[in-house]
Amino acid sequence: MLDNFSIAGVPLTSRLLLGTAGYPNQRLMCDAVRASGCEIVTVSLRRASLSGHGSDTLELLSGYRILPNTAGCETARDAILTAELAREALGTNWVKLEVIGDRETLYPDVSELLEATRKLVDLGFVVLPYCSDDPVLCQRLADVGAAAVMPMGSLIGSGMGVANPATLELICRRSPVPVIVDAGIGTASDAVIAMELGASAVLLNTAVSRADDPVAMANAMRLAVESGRLAHVAGRIPRRGRAEPSSPQLGLVGS
Repeated sequence: MLDNFSIAGVPLTSRLLLGTAGYPNQRLMCDAVRASGCEIVTVSLRRASLSGHGSDTLELLSGYRILPNTAGCETARDAILTAELAREALGTNWVKLEVIGDRETLYPDVSELLEATRKLVDLGFVVLPYCSDDPVLCQRLADVGAAAVMPMGSLIGSGMGVANPATLELICRRSPVPVIVDAGIGTASDAVIAMELGASAVLLNTAVSRADDPVAMANAMRLAVESGRLAHVAGRIPRRGRAEPSSPQLGLVGS
């Protein structure tokens, strides 16, 4: 990347964050993580045992920054407890905060999310909350100390891409903290769009883990995030409702 970014003062060279769930096997997971070029990987401690089957996942990912998440939590209390257990078990105060309010859509519970963010910040956590694509909510989360906001592109695991680009662009333009698009990314072009809209980074999982070739898709996502960021920095031309020739009209042969 031509320009790096940082979260909570930690410089990062990759703008792609990758989940570790749902892969056919751990070898493919490791190969995909490597192909993605990411530095941060997410792990759900409520769904991944630290002993027994799957306990070597964290060891396999020892070269990466582990971002534990509170997936499956439905209250601020449960999310805070999970974050505290993760800090004790993994020695990290970073947490991807999820507080789900609806089991069908997996939309976050706004009030519980804000409460959990506020309390975790007070407890010394670097909080990255998953939230809906609501500019007011994103601002409130930043106000209570979130190190980044993670608005959904669309429903988790849906592969529908960025459902509300105008809203997401507004969030990116106004946010005082990094904006990481989380959920709904289905393929490389979705990641490009998110980055072109001004997102600082993209976090995805299902698009890679459930792809026919997870390693190839991970590589595609790496290139997509880089391409989208470069396009955003370069600046797109304005949209016009009429044609405009790229060649000059004066001095044409025969005119």
